[in-house]
Amino acid sequence: MAAELTVPQLSAKHRPTLDQALSAIRSRAYWSPHPEHPKAYGETAPADGLAAFEALRGTRIDLGQPGTDGWTGSEKSPYGPELGVEYPHVDPDVLLPAMKAGMATWRDAGPEARALVCIEILARISARTHEFAHAVMHTSGQAFMMAFQAGGPHAQDRGLEAVAYAYEEQTRVPGQADWSKPQGKKDPLELGKTFTAVPRGIALMIGCNTFPTWNGYPGLFASLATGNPVLVKPHPRAVLPLALTVQVAREVLAEAGFDPNLVALAVERPGEGIAKDLAVRPEIKLIDYTGSTEFGDWLEANARQAQVYTEKAGVNTVVLDSTDNYKGMLANLAFSLSLYSGQMCTTPQNLLIPRDGIATDAGHKSYDEVVADLAASVGGLLGDDARANALLGALVNPDVKTRLEAAAGLGEVALASREVTNPEFPDAVVRTPVMVKLDAAKPDPEAPFLSECFGPVSFAVAVDSTADALDLLRRTVREKGAMTVGAYTTSPDTERAVEEVCLEESAQLSLNLTGGVYVNQTSAFSDFHGSGGNPAANAALCDGAFVSNRFRVVEVRRQA
Repeated sequence: MAAELTVPQLSAKHRPTLDQALSAIRSRAYWSPHPEHPKAYGETAPADGLAAFEALRGTRIDLGQPGTDGWTGSEKSPYGPELGVEYPHVDPDVLLPAMKAGMATWRDAGPEARALVCIEILARISARTHEFAHAVMHTSGQAFMMAFQAGGPHAQDRGLEAVAYAYEEQTRVPGQADWSKPQGKKDPLELGKTFTAVPRGIALMIGCNTFPTWNGYPGLFASLATGNPVLVKPHPRAVLPLALTVQVAREVLAEAGFDPNLVALAVERPGEGIAKDLAVRPEIKLIDYTGSTEFGDWLEANARQAQVYTEKAGVNTVVLDSTDNYKGMLANLAFSLSLYSGQMCTTPQNLLIPRDGIATDAGHKSYDEVVADLAASVGGLLGDDARANALLGALVNPDVKTRLEAAAGLGEVALASREVTNPEFPDAVVRTPVMVKLDAAKPDPEAPFLSECFGPVSFAVAVDSTADALDLLRRTVREKGAMTVGAYTTSPDTERAVEEVCLEESAQLSLNLTGGVYVNQTSAFSDFHGSGGNPAANAALCDGAFVSNRFRVVEVRRQA
């Protein structure tokens, strides 16, 4: 097929971006090519994006995929409205062979061409960030500003980061080499060698409900940039953002002269559950998954033909030992507990507080005082309904509401959840967080703080000492995993002890955050999301290990 986009054109447009991304993953300094502020996209962009989203409602997104055997779609916004969008339902027996057909040409294009095509896909998505933000908002329940940033530029950054790592790992070995081995008085032995990064096969990206683009883009672009076709299987409640992504990817691939079937969409009918069937097909060689531990464990145990990358549940913990900025600590924690109604895999759950209290710049604070002050800080932050709606968003599904309501019966309630009305979307289910006081001294193998309670639920756990807090931290990370760990201390010895636990158990640590950076936020190109070293996730977003096993290097030797 004739290419409308040539590699030289793409190189002139995007090679500087690729070079900057490569520099950023090496330096770990702050960098982003995708603006965070809505006004950066032009004066008419907000209205244009909303109009584009509204125009999608009640329509059918026809991707022109082979094997389409019907149409499906049942998304309802957590804010209330039915989306009414229909998507192609596919027959994998037809689609998967079609996806493999373009692999050789995509492989032979080489790492740079693949990276540049991926960056063009991301650039076109970036230009439609306002439209994507509404799609993320009305499938995840994120408030608009969070959907705009996390679902837009931050997700695009994570996709670009994966492209940079993919390029870095594939070009670590040269494409060709002349080999000459001296033989004394005889002529040397001489060979010409070529080295080709060869993709593993079709990748299956299983999307999540809460962060369809942010969690989906790393795997999607890591696989595509390393030469693998990608089949995107969205969460049935969050199809639209990934369907639009697939649509853009197919357009760019075709314009660049590649088979658009290198990226395809698989949407399930209500209750169909196609992920299990797809995951064990022999054509599927890579799987990326974010979601429950139960299904993640099933994938790791049963999809034996594939390299499986999972992000599952964990018990995120904050150790409170001491602080020289009590007010800042409380404000930081209150925001962390409130953002997106605690529906982030990085939100703190267990707050470990010595029962004798902690030393602060405001004097000694007892356990009860710390808990009461933190509850008051959360209450103050969310006391205004307009601000509460902007921070909380909506509960993503009924299961979160059920857990939230049940949490109040687990112990003494330090902060009761309250219902917040969203005047723009009266059907949205909006709730403030609940905080429950528990005691680690009471032996109970089923203690609530020993497992993840996903949603706006936190446990203020009384412990005998900071040393006991570290023992509990170690236990929960080792047994249940953690995406994040936080700690507050003015003691160098305690800081080192917390750090040692996290190094030994492979947990990402944030110390003494009192400003505008929060434990549940990570920055692409600099921060690692997950470590791959504890049960919460078997991979990190992003590092070399996340991309290097998506391809193998095949050598061809020729007699010189």
